[in-house]
Amino acid sequence: MAKKSVPQPRLTKLSVYLYIPNIIGYIRVLMNCYAFAICFSNKRLFSLLYFVSFVCDGVDGWCARKFNQVSTFGAVLDMVTDRISTACLLVILSQVYRPGLIFLSLLALDIGSHWLQMYSTFLLGKASHKDVKDSTNWLFKAYYGNRMFMAYCCVACEVLYIILFLVAKNETENVIEVLMGLAHHITPLSVLVGLSLFGWAVKQAINCIQLKTAADVCVLHDINKKQSP
Repeated sequence: MAKKSVPQPRLTKLSVYLYIPNIIGYIRVLMNCYAFAICFSNKRLFSLLYFVSFVCDGVDGWCARKFNQVSTFGAVLDMVTDRISTACLLVILSQVYRPGLIFLSLLALDIGSHWLQMYSTFLLGKASHKDVKDSTNWLFKAYYGNRMFMAYCCVACEVLYIILFLVAKNETENVIEVLMGLAHHITPLSVLVGLSLFGWAVKQAINCIQLKTAADVCVLHDINKKQSP
């Protein structure tokens, strides 16, 4: 006798909005709002809240896979939260260090490369912007193909920005001189900065590769569209 299939509950918009990983995403947004509201009055609490929010990005991804609650809305919410929170921190760093243009350039690269990558993903009909199996660049494939490597680069980048914010003393310091000063003596902090700098450098290289690769996809899409009968 064939087993009767159990009918799946009907999905509604509200049920998707209330997915566990999406609720974690809302908490991240609120946490970041409060963190940036107190960033100058309580640097340590800001840094703690900012980092916890960043860690929750990995937690909600695990929950999405564990409870079969992966959603396009959740993926977009994650990326928007990540990009905005990093952008806000880079803007703050541009005001407490000189030259501020360094941090504003990093901000533009981060947002521009991820936006183009998302757009090119939809043009290619892919389900995720992390699907780069057809890429010919080994570093790009290694980054998106290895969760641990990608996590290290992302964590290193955010940790470096948090350290720079914590050690900032006035609005006239040169960021290069501050980094050189931290590296002058071997301390746990200088080792952490060194490890973070390597991951940060890889992340910026990935952003550049991502920007060029995604731009190529957009250009090829235009060429194919004009050449098609």
